[in-house]
Amino acid sequence: MSTAFDAIIIGTGQAGPPLAGRLTKAGMKVAVIERGLFGGTCVNTGCIPTKTMVASAYAARIARRAGDYGVIDGAVSLDMQKVKARKDEISGASRDGVESWLKNMGNCTVYQGQGRFEASHEVSVGDARLTAERIFINVGGRAAIPKMAGLSEIPYLTNSSMMNVDFLPRHLVIVGGSYIGLEFGQMFRRFGSEVTIIEMGPRLIPREDVDVSAAIHDILKNEEINVHLNATCTRLEKRGDDIVATADCTGPETEIRGSHVLMATGRRPNTDDLGLEKAGIETDQRGYIRVDDQLRTNVPGVWALGDCNGQGGFTHTSYNDFEIVAANILDNDPRRVSDRIRTYALFIDPPLGRAGMTEAEVQKSGRKALIGKRPMTKVGRAVEKGETQGFMKILVDAETREILGAALLGTGCDEVIHSILDVMYARAPYTVIQRAMHIHPTVSELVPTMLGELQPLNA
Repeated sequence: MSTAFDAIIIGTGQAGPPLAGRLTKAGMKVAVIERGLFGGTCVNTGCIPTKTMVASAYAARIARRAGDYGVIDGAVSLDMQKVKARKDEISGASRDGVESWLKNMGNCTVYQGQGRFEASHEVSVGDARLTAERIFINVGGRAAIPKMAGLSEIPYLTNSSMMNVDFLPRHLVIVGGSYIGLEFGQMFRRFGSEVTIIEMGPRLIPREDVDVSAAIHDILKNEEINVHLNATCTRLEKRGDDIVATADCTGPETEIRGSHVLMATGRRPNTDDLGLEKAGIETDQRGYIRVDDQLRTNVPGVWALGDCNGQGGFTHTSYNDFEIVAANILDNDPRRVSDRIRTYALFIDPPLGRAGMTEAEVQKSGRKALIGKRPMTKVGRAVEKGETQGFMKILVDAETREILGAALLGTGCDEVIHSILDVMYARAPYTVIQRAMHIHPTVSELVPTMLGELQPLNA
């Protein structure tokens, strides 16, 4: 016998809990299903715990540089168990908060276990059968592990299992030179590990512009992080107590002898064990659930939100998915995925803040454009802080004067990018921010200056 609800939410990542809150307040009887830890990737293995560890790594870096600021510095040592304990406390508080919120929410019933579709509007959780006219899939993703020679013969870490590390790896070998790999790489180098990053492509984070990739490579090099590019034929093997990675880097084979391996080769959606075929819900070749511009699947009354729909893969895009769905269902406000501007950050130090198009995308579009660029060595606040690595870059449509995109790599740039993003959402001309009076001394004050020095993109 089944239990009827007005709505079922599968998964408690960033979109699920707030949606449950809106639906229950609207008078709906809601079932929430969670098979693991409440809060999803961000709370347990992503944003919150990793940025907590990044903060510890930053503190270690500043402590070692104390003499540069005239502070009498001594030997700096690290207690990884305390680093982990701090991370666990902050992450745990957030997880407990989500769980408590849902379990104490009126009109909400929480089921703990694996949810699977039995029909288009019927879901099982253990022996329970639940039905609803509206079902929201919010199951997130996990580390994607590629087929690699020798990988099945060695122990390896992922972004999830890294959360259990309470020791300092002697030499951490990271396979993958994108966001997850770079953040963990710099973090553990600052903790004191030797770090080597292996990337099969010709440069780090290939989705970014060449100058951004090069600048990030320099930042890592300055911290004595080893980077091997063009590693098109990587294989792994156990030799005694070590793990040896052999990489073909367009030349003689390179052997990297490490103590631990982190696989940071992307993500995959948690959709393979949901019984989607029983509901007739379509996925693409990578397993992402196909959705339209309002996050509806091909099955009426079923939506997919968050990392499982392939529409962003970030906490902020997941939360925005909730806002879009809630606006359409409850507010008669036709919000769409296509309304949002692509934006994200890479939380190395200094961070990269990104919004809109890359320079390469603007050039490919063929439109007339202007570009402004400023090294952080010419940003007073960065000089005063002794953190002058990186640069800021902005692109503008020469005809409409609207901002097309920006890449800000420098101290505080994960926050500065929002001053540009807000003007982009307003579809206002760049002169609005160029003529604004910003506070001195800040990093943001150089954005108007940079906009006052625009040059033709292809000049």
